[in-house]
Amino acid sequence: MAKVLLIEDDVDIAQGLIAGLGMQGMMVEWFADAKSGEAALSAAAFDAVLLDLSLPKGDGMQVLANWRQMGMDTPVLIITARDAIANRVAGLNAGADDYLVKPFALDEVIARLQALIRRSQGRSQSLIRYGELVFDSQSRQVSYQDKPVELTGKELALLEEFLAAPKQIHSRATLEDKLYGWSAEVDSNTIEVHIHHLRKKFGSEFILTKRGIGYYLNPNWQIEK
Repeated sequence: MAKVLLIEDDVDIAQGLIAGLGMQGMMVEWFADAKSGEAALSAAAFDAVLLDLSLPKGDGMQVLANWRQMGMDTPVLIITARDAIANRVAGLNAGADDYLVKPFALDEVIARLQALIRRSQGRSQSLIRYGELVFDSQSRQVSYQDKPVELTGKELALLEEFLAAPKQIHSRATLEDKLYGWSAEVDSNTIEVHIHHLRKKFGSEFILTKRGIGYYLNPNWQIEK
């Protein structure tokens, strides 16, 4: 599941983006002013940022410049009403990865975000393959041996997190943050339950446990049926 930082002071636009991106399996953390939004990226990991430029308590362009000066390389898509060519050039020169002028179509925001995230993960297309398992990050479909596999929203989000970094050990806290965000109250065994369900569908050796550290995909995994 991609985790997106949204910094936008227009409530209607923000709520529309949260709903639309959520339908694409993205977790959105929303902040309505420059100061809190800038601090958010320093406090937690995000896969991409949607950044408005005209914000309370600061200017989005300065927020972006500060991030880049600190060495933060998270992909940033500017969303703004500033439509002059000079503004676009300034935004890209300040470190933005893409620039979209309001009003925009939700589908275009989603497509641009997905492209930015794929590139940041070293992928050029939406398909992720792991053995004979195939996940399409655009259509949100999973198949194994050319047969569709039904997953719940959280199971799909968890699977995507593992597939995006197959060699990484994922701590429970990191997975909770990616799936539920900062504000949600999560039972202590919630992640274990989701992993149990994935193991039932893909085999008991699909996801391995590093005791006291976290979970990771088995590099020698084979489906057990």
